[in-house]
Amino acid sequence: MRAHNERLVLSLVRRHEALAKSDIARMTGLSAQTVSVIMRQLEQDGLLTRGEPIRGRVGQPSVPMSLAAGGAFFFGLKVGRRSADLILIDFLGRIRAARRKTYRYPTPDAVVAFVAEAAPALVAPLGADERARVTGMGVAIPFQLWNWVTIIGAPQQAMDAWRHRDIGADLSALLGLPVHVQNDATSACGAELIFGTGDRPKDFLHFYLGTFIGGGLVMNGQLFLGRTGNAAGVGPMLVPGPDGRLLRLLEVASLNVLAETMEEAGESSDHIWEQHQHWQVSRPLLDRWLASAAQGLAHATLNAAALVEIEAVILDGWMPVSVRAELVQATEAAFKALDLAGVDPPVIREGTVGADARALGAAAIPLSHRYLIDQNAPVRQG
Repeated sequence: MRAHNERLVLSLVRRHEALAKSDIARMTGLSAQTVSVIMRQLEQDGLLTRGEPIRGRVGQPSVPMSLAAGGAFFFGLKVGRRSADLILIDFLGRIRAARRKTYRYPTPDAVVAFVAEAAPALVAPLGADERARVTGMGVAIPFQLWNWVTIIGAPQQAMDAWRHRDIGADLSALLGLPVHVQNDATSACGAELIFGTGDRPKDFLHFYLGTFIGGGLVMNGQLFLGRTGNAAGVGPMLVPGPDGRLLRLLEVASLNVLAETMEEAGESSDHIWEQHQHWQVSRPLLDRWLASAAQGLAHATLNAAALVEIEAVILDGWMPVSVRAELVQATEAAFKALDLAGVDPPVIREGTVGADARALGAAAIPLSHRYLIDQNAPVRQG
């Protein structure tokens, strides 16, 4: 019961950024004494820090409590089809350090070797007490990598190494930490849910555009994983292509499509895998890709909205912020041009996490497992 209520308090403080004991007692129905004991223990554990007293009200000054940045640290590893990213975040979700490795295609040995080299460098600036507070790693990785050899141009034998390799167990043995593995697009959605800013809808579909496109689904404020952890895997959804033929969404709305178009036109696409801030793409090619991707996303949004009631569709990806804004605008226009009869149209908007969503979502997995709670779970009274 104590662990449940501690997680409940931490979840509320994370959601609201700072809360006084009286606020938490009112929100949870827990007694003032119980809340006081819980928050005192969390403060002693270094997970909460007290702010300046708020005076001017009747009674004792109210003391807001917020999360302590150094209360805990987490590794987040994104394994992509073209690159791997390892980050270290603090308890607030801020990236403290990061390392990146690009490759032609991923192999288990290369990923483990990258972590073995990068992880010690990430924690080196931390003090001894802070290093002891590194409590886990999350891994965001595309499922069934061996099925994509043709599209990414990788040798089948090299990719088959993923079939029977337990990358989570390998990394856990390497680091001496619990390691959680999750689909990469689902992790990006989780990052928006936990670290996103602004109004957070309780039900939304999240698209993340990387080498391919993936999705994640939040229902009633919770990340919906599905039976195998691959729920909302939107890439194979059939949508009309530029010539009207049905294509998979990943064939019209992914960076791989843009890169192939660039290479065919004599424009190098190497830089879009190395960084996301600035793309050097000729305007006609970019406009053509945006139009095709937006049409595909609009149809996918309509299909999803017809099947599951969602408040919002959130678009994010490995791309410049300006391109993301254009994609959202084009998708919204394409969606409104469709026949929406019988559908309550969701709001289409930009993500707030950005290109690092997959790595941040990976780091959010151990954070959630240890310190957060299902917000729909009942409160344990005390």
